[in-house]
Amino acid sequence: MPSLEQLEKLEADAHRKQVSSPAGAQSTDMPPEYWESVLNDPSAGARPAGGVPVQQRRLAEIPRHVLRVACRRCDRTVEIQKTDAVRLYGEHAIWKDVGQRLLDNTCRERTGSYEDDGCWPSFS
Repeated sequence: MPSLEQLEKLEADAHRKQVSSPAGAQSTDMPPEYWESVLNDPSAGARPAGGVPVQQRRLAEIPRHVLRVACRRCDRTVEIQKTDAVRLYGEHAIWKDVGQRLLDNTCRERTGSYEDDGCWPSFS
């Protein structure tokens, strides 16, 4: 265990290093062009041009004909045609809720605990 004097010396050294190096001038920062390309990537944030993520859209607002949801836990994928989803759940149903129902109806991972049961959806 360090003594009180040693702790004070370590604290003073850390403070001195923090003051001497400005926070914005680190040499490990990536160039701005890199961050622009990352943010302009179509898959960044998984948001379409409309601004609303696909999992938060109503079924009537989704332009795709086939809707797909995968489970990140058991690697299972469930596909449903948009017309069938609208017929079963209504055109105002939100895709996130519909996809979760589709996965939960056929979930293979059962632990017996309510909090741990079920699939972890990934919408595509």
